[in-house]
Amino acid sequence: MRDAISPTQFHAAEGVEDWRVLFDGACAYFRTGSFAVGVELVDAIGRLADAADHHPDVDVRYRGVTVRLTTHDVGGLSERDIALARQISDAAHDLDVRADPTALQTVQLAIDTLVRSDVRPFWEAVLGYGEADGDDLVDPHGRGPSLWFQPMEASRPQRNRIHVDVSVPHDRAEARVSAAIAAGGHLITAEHAPAWWVLADAEGNEACVATWMGRD
Repeated sequence: MRDAISPTQFHAAEGVEDWRVLFDGACAYFRTGSFAVGVELVDAIGRLADAADHHPDVDVRYRGVTVRLTTHDVGGLSERDIALARQISDAAHDLDVRADPTALQTVQLAIDTLVRSDVRPFWEAVLGYGEADGDDLVDPHGRGPSLWFQPMEASRPQRNRIHVDVSVPHDRAEARVSAAIAAGGHLITAEHAPAWWVLADAEGNEACVATWMGRD
């Protein structure tokens, strides 16, 4: 197994000035200015990743490309991430593309809970998420924010501690609702279905499963 390195060690390395360590790894955002240049950069990243047998997560949009590096078999960062980060930055610079660290962020949702084991299965089911290292739940497709379950010592008087809307394909909505209920949740109202169903977990944290139907 490869040795993990700390964020401090990553940032102390030379040639990684474009990169910032966030919750989910070492990330860089490259402002390409066009989709065509973004595709060129992604193509270069693909060749480098295949050569290194170390593959980052890449998100390409019209104005830029976001890259996330992590080493799965160490559960964090390693020297392999430093090496590939340098190569990716060099490829971007060869295309006259500059990094913009100010554009980086990772969104995480925190849910206050008294008994984590009562609540966590509901959110895994209603979002279609999977387990990550530690206590987080993550989107298996890498599109949505992770969920962190924050322990609390006593209930709060507020009506709800978090609310999440989950937009799903219209032909999967009822299955998603059923899975959430089977995982310990309950249906608050289906008054507006199939536009949305309002559900809650065992402690009253709410989520809406929503579709496009009934909205046009």
